[in-house]
Amino acid sequence: MSAEQNKSIVRRWVEEGWNKRNTALIDQLFTPNFYQHETGPETVNSSEALKPFVAGYLSAFPDLQFTIEDLVAEGDKVVWRFKASGHQNGPFMGLPASGKAISVTGTITFRLENSRMAEAWLNLDVLGLLQQVGIIPAMA
Repeated sequence: MSAEQNKSIVRRWVEEGWNKRNTALIDQLFTPNFYQHETGPETVNSSEALKPFVAGYLSAFPDLQFTIEDLVAEGDKVVWRFKASGHQNGPFMGLPASGKAISVTGTITFRLENSRMAEAWLNLDVLGLLQQVGIIPAMA
């Protein structure tokens, strides 16, 4: 696969999967043994485990939208720098819906294998997210 083809796969996931809520794309765009490297309470170690992970965010932030700030590809890797925004209108990490707006940035590096995403390394502004929903007090 060319770098442009790999970018188009990631772009499709962002635009159709996340932003249009077409989570059925997980079966098409991710390998069954997909693994997401991140420092979070949940381990996403398969495409099946990715489904409740995505559903949890979409339930907590039903208007969640991602932008593609940068999409850079080389070889079998695609780096997506993003901004995510929405409102916490559902439970999140034990906190009831607050209606609070969130806007966070992050970067995900995907490794593709046979035209599907096989691995991801996620760096998200978790502190900012937790402060915005009120789990952690914002610093003065």
